[in-house]
Amino acid sequence: MNPDWIAVDWGTTSLRAWAMTSSGIVLAAADSAEGMSGLSPQDFEPVLLRMIESWLPPEGKLPVVACGMVGAKQGWMEAPYAPVPWNPPPRFEDPAVSGSRFDLYICPGLKQQDPADVMRGEETQIAGVLATYPDFEGMICLPGTHSKWAMIEGERVQSFRTFLTGEMFQLLDGQSVLRHSTHEGSLEKEEFSAAVEIGFKDPAALASKLFSIRADSLLNGLTNSQARSRLSGYLIGFELGSARSFAAVSEISLVGRGDLVAQYRAALSVVGIKAKPLDGEEMTLAGLTASFARLER
Repeated sequence: MNPDWIAVDWGTTSLRAWAMTSSGIVLAAADSAEGMSGLSPQDFEPVLLRMIESWLPPEGKLPVVACGMVGAKQGWMEAPYAPVPWNPPPRFEDPAVSGSRFDLYICPGLKQQDPADVMRGEETQIAGVLATYPDFEGMICLPGTHSKWAMIEGERVQSFRTFLTGEMFQLLDGQSVLRHSTHEGSLEKEEFSAAVEIGFKDPAALASKLFSIRADSLLNGLTNSQARSRLSGYLIGFELGSARSFAAVSEISLVGRGDLVAQYRAALSVVGIKAKPLDGEEMTLAGLTASFARLER
């Protein structure tokens, strides 16, 4: 195996790496749970070397193109945010880290001054969408702990917004009074869909609708599965309602993990919006490959 470069997606809780050809073919892959949050700056290089050492040539060194929290302030080396409007993929001037076995190039995150917002990692998936579908114009939604909505016009990220939907679900389900009603329930499609519609139509009612889940379980026998489905539906519906100005675009692409993308696709369908699902890992690799190609010019 003789890779031309190595792609890395280094998140808060996980690390993934791929040995790549210059044309973007994956030769080998590896992953671990050694995410940024558990490492100090001096840990990053030995952790990465353990993972990719067998891919490195005996002489010379390979370029490593990395995205994600590896470039955060708490990461290996801070990669400054690029301002929007932004034309992906990034142009690298010099490696962020130059070692004896590899040169590390870190993709920058994006920043928006008004309203204030930032992203780190998702911009590479967006770059992957535009590399794969160069004529795409419209909205890209990236569901996750912090969901991102990015407006694409003229092959550029013009603006974006972040919603704390996933983290709110985790906190409410795990630490709030709602945990007594929602914990360990399964998703019921009808209950979820009804809650999405309510949340979409009236996002201003967030706080009272959420508490009504607990009251309904105490007074009317709402099951844990119904309550959990309602919690998820309300939160995603509130997100879609808050982002309703984006609904006028001709196309929405959903990028991320399969189950989460499917859930958002179902929610968008409830409110009459069609969306195209795209695999998050595929778009990450496409974005990193586009970044590597820019590096080679």
